[in-house]
Amino acid sequence: MKPPGSEQSARPEGKLSISFMSLNAVWWKASLVVLAPILAAISLFHNSAQSAHAPSQKGQGIQQKTGKQKKAEKEVPKDAPMPFHAGEILNYRVVWGLFSNAASVQLSVPEKRSLLGWNTWHFRAAAHTANPVRTIFAIDDQFDSYTDTVTLESRQFEMHLDEIGKKVDRTLYLVPQGQSPRAGVSAVVVLPRTRDPLGALYSLRGVDWQHTPEYRVPVYDGRNLFEMRAHLEVPSEKVTVSSGTSTAARVAVHIFQYDKEVTGTSLVVWLAQDAVHTPVVMEAEIPLGSFRVELASPLP
Repeated sequence: MKPPGSEQSARPEGKLSISFMSLNAVWWKASLVVLAPILAAISLFHNSAQSAHAPSQKGQGIQQKTGKQKKAEKEVPKDAPMPFHAGEILNYRVVWGLFSNAASVQLSVPEKRSLLGWNTWHFRAAAHTANPVRTIFAIDDQFDSYTDTVTLESRQFEMHLDEIGKKVDRTLYLVPQGQSPRAGVSAVVVLPRTRDPLGALYSLRGVDWQHTPEYRVPVYDGRNLFEMRAHLEVPSEKVTVSSGTSTAARVAVHIFQYDKEVTGTSLVVWLAQDAVHTPVVMEAEIPLGSFRVELASPLP
């Protein structure tokens, strides 16, 4: 990142590239994609939506403020309705080819907190390879997303990677076009509504899929800007994992860049038809193969 006070612009690059430090983590990134989920790869989306703060109304002289004026002063943007809550922890196992337990993944919502003046959700994903895969690829990665509670835009995205003995820590501050960085931090300028891979995954849970034909958002993975396009494939079907059988909606996720779909990369997510829309299964297709991420925690 550039020195504090400077800004970078997120611009799509010609080909899909992996933002993590080694190809060994590609499967993990893809599984989370949406990540995109996210975390696989995730384009330019020119539709912007920003929340506006109601201007304060002040009475003149000694006149009393009207009810409308008082209401306008007190109005603040409301949080986007989301089904999950702070403190949620979901554990998954990763199936890769012949390996029925290639890795473990934990998705959690540690807290809601203020970040540089923004109210944010704190999302976290941690991945660890398991034996025998670990004997080849020893991976212990953690990703932290700070997502605006009102707009669901990413404010900060952290990658803490420990892959085959190589450790990398990186923090990205994202600022939508037209806004200024806060607290003098170096920032990446992105399109309005841009998510990071992890925040994009969580945002799928807040979509009303019965009334949303297609959900599109730009996603920045730390190097490239993509567009995530998701739609409901099957409203309701049975999905079986080790902890039981659940009724879930099947949502297909595709990644686009320059309005063209990125080949060889896709994601399907099964969201339980429960109160919190729990991701029960995620299946990712990437160049390294097919990955199935199954919920290991008890079903809701």
